[in-house]
Order: sequence, then structure tokens, then C-alpha cells
Amino acid sequence: MATYGYARVSSTDQDVTSQREALKAAGCEIIREEKVSGTSREGREELKILLEFLREGDTLVVVRVDRLARSLSDLQAITEELNAKGVALRATEQPVDTSTSTGKAFFQMLGVFAEFETNLRKERQLDGIARAKASGAYKGRKPSINVEEVKRLRDQEGLGATEIAKHMGIARTSVYRVLLP
Repeated sequence: MATYGYARVSSTDQDVTSQREALKAAGCEIIREEKVSGTSREGREELKILLEFLREGDTLVVVRVDRLARSLSDLQAITEELNAKGVALRATEQPVDTSTSTGKAFFQMLGVFAEFETNLRKERQLDGIARAKASGAYKGRKPSINVEEVKRLRDQEGLGATEIAKHMGIARTSVYRVLLP
């Protein structure tokens, strides 16, 4: 029966030091850390390794539930996997301890709020982009394909989509997007 810690931040310019210190203070013998978004389990190799390694009677400790998952479905999948293995989950900054019924209930409520927070952030981001577009400040990504060159190769050189794609080093579907409005 061991206690393991998991620390996660969303971007490479963020630091896990405060999480690491809190997890050490909580008695974690091994701490896995990563800098990757928590909106899905994809690309979270440290979490994957940790979940494979945990055994019955072990405890997984996180600082807050949102460090483990940002969507309710991911959070439920992770907890189901932990429950199936007989592993308890605790959070140092929240009254979460899945070895108790109160802790389990609170844990599920926090999962709902973590997903709600993610959805609010997405809505604010989309709203900001819409305002920027309306004011002319947001132009989007600069085109990576020279539209005029594609049309010139078709009209003047008589090349087909496949030849144009090979000549310009782009995908054939990109050529079709230019030529077929």
C-alpha cells in the first residue's frame, strides 16, 4: 500500500513546484508530473504510466481534482479505473477521499464544476474571438497556399490538381479547395 502523487499543469511555461511540495507533504512516495492539457487523456503519458502501475490498496493523491481531469467523462473514467483496482483517490486542497462515501460524493460534484469551468473558458474564448473578428483585429491564420500560383499553374500551365499539388508540395485537397469554390 503506497501513496503516489500526480501533478499537472496545462502549459510548458507553468510550474509544478507548488503541487510537488503539497504532494510530498501529503506523504507521496512517488510523484509523476507532466505539462499537458487536462481536457482529455490523450498525450498524458505520465498519467497513463501511473494508472498502469497502481495496485490494490494504493492511494493516488492530487492537489485538486482539476489537475486529474477537466471533463466529467474523463474524471469518471479515471475514477472507475481506480475503483476497479481498489485504489483510493485523495485531493490535498479539497475534501476528496474516495475511500469514504462523503468523499466520493464531493468528488463527483467537483468533477461537474471542473467541466463547467472548462466550458465557461471555451465560451469566453469564442466570445473574444467573435469580438476581435467584428472589430477587424482578428484576421485568422495567414494563408499558407499561394492561391494565385495554384490558379496560374492550372490556367497557364494546364496542370491538373495532382500535378499542382506535387509541384507546390501541398495536399491535393488544398488544391481542390482553391479551384472548386
